[in-house]
Amino acid sequence: MTPHQMQFLLLDLALIVMVTRAVGGLFRWLGQPPVLGEITTGILLGPTLFGAGFTQAVFPPDARPLLGALANLGVALFLLGQGIEFDSGLLRGGGLVVSVLAVTSVAVPFVVGTGTGFWLFADHETVSRPGFILFMGVAMSITAFPVMARILADRGLNRDRLGVIALSTAALTDVLAWSVFAVVVAVVARDGQQSWRIALMPVYAVIMLCVVRPLLRRLDSSGRFRSGDAALAVVLTGMLLSALATEWMGLHFLFGAVLPRDGTLTLRTAWTLGMRRISSTLLLSVYFLLTGLNVDLSSLGSRGFVEIAGILFAAVVGKAGTAFVVARLHGMDRREATVLAALMNTRGLTELIVLTIGVQIGVLDSRLYSVMVVMALITTAMAGPVLALLPAARDQARTSIPDPGVLSQTQQDR
Repeated sequence: MTPHQMQFLLLDLALIVMVTRAVGGLFRWLGQPPVLGEITTGILLGPTLFGAGFTQAVFPPDARPLLGALANLGVALFLLGQGIEFDSGLLRGGGLVVSVLAVTSVAVPFVVGTGTGFWLFADHETVSRPGFILFMGVAMSITAFPVMARILADRGLNRDRLGVIALSTAALTDVLAWSVFAVVVAVVARDGQQSWRIALMPVYAVIMLCVVRPLLRRLDSSGRFRSGDAALAVVLTGMLLSALATEWMGLHFLFGAVLPRDGTLTLRTAWTLGMRRISSTLLLSVYFLLTGLNVDLSSLGSRGFVEIAGILFAAVVGKAGTAFVVARLHGMDRREATVLAALMNTRGLTELIVLTIGVQIGVLDSRLYSVMVVMALITTAMAGPVLALLPAARDQARTSIPDPGVLSQTQQDR
């Protein structure tokens, strides 16, 4: 690392923390998730408004890889925390409506997305036509579980019947969407070596769930992790080795999900509030800003804005429309069905991770990436105003449901 790189790295980090927190706070005041403000900051500082020259002067090309490395570490820590705090009990909540809503909220948007992929394919560069079409299906199927959890917690609805149904459905949708995404990555594999590596994923999952998890439970219950530092070292080491294995296979999964929920919980509590705040305040802010810097709306032209309108229409109809219809068929009134549809239509950080991987594997080009990021921002921003349809104090008696405790506040912001 040269002195020039180090100087700009430190300067850019200070600028990112200061600006993204300020704009994120403004968006929170407006009733929107701070992540929207942080990504918008990146777009405003990027080539869309000031041109590539300004962006390269503030964020030099030789400093970008260093920022990118920190951003990827932030995503890894975020996924670790999401897996640690994920409550699999949510998958059993809500009854039949959750299963039907989760399956249809993945299947229908996937079909709509693949149709959109056929429409867009001829105008965009990609390494694989089948991979491109399938990827568009997955991108339309995403629901941002952390963003939804934060929105519901802010309004005191996370223990309400509708809130639990939404959270349970989003949790199951995440599992289904990531499973389908693994298949898409396998389709895009460009050589036989990567293909056989991906085939090792079931073996990896069995080892993690049947060997690693029981071992961690035994060690945790034995009291060997009396030191919080020792427990945190085990968790972070496991995360890094798991990330190494899944990166080698070409996939992205959660190490935190295998940590045992019973026992002394030392390993889970090792994921301290301080660690979460560092990840949220610094590392993820870098990720969001870099995401925005890679968006260039000035080069889209009229065709690009037609694509934004078409993709946004397909995303809303496929995800929100499906959720609304299923909710109505299961006896919800029109207002509740509308709120549930808006919640299922949020995409947030989960969508950004998928889109970034799409660029990395060569499925998306930069122009379509910009279009998809705009779609993710708009669909996420739609949830807040729609939730105003649901009074903070519900007219009917709320069902008493224990707090599912899905995510920490700093994670739910995303």
